[in-house]
Amino acid sequence: MTRRSTALRAGLALVAGLALAGGVRVLNAPAPDIRETFYVFGTLLEVETHGVAEPQARQAMARVGAHLRQMHRDWHAWNPGELESLNAAIAVGQSFEVDPGLAKLLQQGRELACRSNGLFDPAVGGMVEAWGFHADTPPTGDPPADAVVATLLAGHPKMTDLTIRGTTVRSSNPAVQLDLGAYAKGAALDLAEEDLSAEGITDAVLNAGGGVQVLGDHGSRPWRVAIRDPFEWGVVGAVSLRPGEALHTSGNYERYFDKGGIRFSHIIDPRTARPMQGVVSVSVLSNNGALSDAAATALCVAGEKDWPRIAAQMGVSAVLMIADDGSMVATPEMMARLEAVEGGFPAPITVVDLPKDVAIPSCPER
Repeated sequence: MTRRSTALRAGLALVAGLALAGGVRVLNAPAPDIRETFYVFGTLLEVETHGVAEPQARQAMARVGAHLRQMHRDWHAWNPGELESLNAAIAVGQSFEVDPGLAKLLQQGRELACRSNGLFDPAVGGMVEAWGFHADTPPTGDPPADAVVATLLAGHPKMTDLTIRGTTVRSSNPAVQLDLGAYAKGAALDLAEEDLSAEGITDAVLNAGGGVQVLGDHGSRPWRVAIRDPFEWGVVGAVSLRPGEALHTSGNYERYFDKGGIRFSHIIDPRTARPMQGVVSVSVLSNNGALSDAAATALCVAGEKDWPRIAAQMGVSAVLMIADDGSMVATPEMMARLEAVEGGFPAPITVVDLPKDVAIPSCPER
């Protein structure tokens, strides 16, 4: 039996009656308490609280919703808002005053870009746009011409071109065009967790297409989520999340287009200005949503050979990678947390140690 048919059989036995939500999915919530869904960054974000009265839960949801709507407006790369205005200022060599929250997010993105050796880099929004991914629907045209790709690559846009002084942002390189999609959902869930905690919510799960983060537990048991099988309607395995943990998955199976028998993903390799190849999905478990989200993208770009070094540099130790051929590799820490579901893992998992004593890159002062 093929890897795909095995995965499908196991997945359907487990997920019957449950809605799929990106790369991960909540498994053990048979009787949800208070649940609300928001639309942000092109996906549905679901918040579920446990163990609190409805008025308190709804008040917390209102606070989360207001914050999410602001982020959706201000962090959007191709709709009118603060980020679009910042990109316009950068293109003409001007400084721009941003909201403190956006300034903090950009500072975090700059640091994560440095730690990934630029494999995660939100400054490549121009490349993302050229491939047709600045839209809510998948591209339908042809890939950009080689000359367009060469021009974008020659611009060398990178987060280290940014200077951030308080809330004043400028770039020494007009080719920088910011697209925060590679870590915005994780960062948004981090802030939503803070909002829930501020309203006295101690047990909750937040689920946004490819990412799940939790507060506390679901009663006497942990929140248990599944990592989606990127090849079929099934799951690879499950993870029981501890309080404060975040599990994010990035890959080429949700936002992409096919042309000439080749799949072109929305994840762009800054070194080539072309979509990454060779990896189908990467799942990263950590205690910070923005970090997990960004690292999952960086490791997709790093590929099958270099991802252990980049993972070590970024400070993540629980990683699962699935390659184009269906083979799977995991770090010892992820393997220790990954639970087989009915039918077992869809393929053997090779355990790969991360290198020790890796030097952590630092961002140059600007």
